[in-house]
Amino acid sequence: MRKIVLDTETTGLNPLDGHRIIEIGCVELEDNLPTGKEWHTYLNPERAVPEAAQAVHGLDEKFLSDKPFFKEVYSDFISFLGEAELVIHNAKFDIGFLNNEIIMLKKPLIEMTKTIDTVHLARKLMPGAAASLDALCKRFNIDISKREKHGALLDAQLLAEVYLELTGGRQASLVLEGPEEKSYKKQLHDNIKDLKPNTLKATLTEKELNNHNKLIKKMKSSIWLKQSL
Repeated sequence: MRKIVLDTETTGLNPLDGHRIIEIGCVELEDNLPTGKEWHTYLNPERAVPEAAQAVHGLDEKFLSDKPFFKEVYSDFISFLGEAELVIHNAKFDIGFLNNEIIMLKKPLIEMTKTIDTVHLARKLMPGAAASLDALCKRFNIDISKREKHGALLDAQLLAEVYLELTGGRQASLVLEGPEEKSYKKQLHDNIKDLKPNTLKATLTEKELNNHNKLIKKMKSSIWLKQSL
């Protein structure tokens, strides 16, 4: 099943206050594993970026001034999403901002029913544990050394790894039999075959054989004598 892990960066916390999206990052999953396909863009928000927001993602008006408007990337963005489920950390926030942009274009809204919220998923699986992206990455030993500031594509990549852990996908991936696994299995089979004990034939001298026969004749009801009859 195809899924898209999605993240956004914005100028603020609430689209109803006039805040806009300035970055979108997407990572494609197939059967809960990354395919390598990604979609990413920065956006010109047509407004100022408050210093508080800049402190989070490091994006300012000068950097964003020559970036496309949302309406210019909308068709490509929606085409990449297709019919996939959307995996989002705090889905209400991102979908709220995306639908705010879509409303201005008078296009069909993205339905919350097609989203998987990893905050809710983490809290359901680990009640009482911290459910921020940073906390989940640390819990699952996912490297966040490159995350000096928030970035939509980087955060989507990290969230894809977190989602894989939350759904047990990493363990499931271990049973996939690729070329390396097949090669390993062949090598293991060959090693085991080489370890099988060889069938050795007993070799007795003529003297040992005569002594053995004499001993048998002295025994009562010897099975060796019965077998020779």
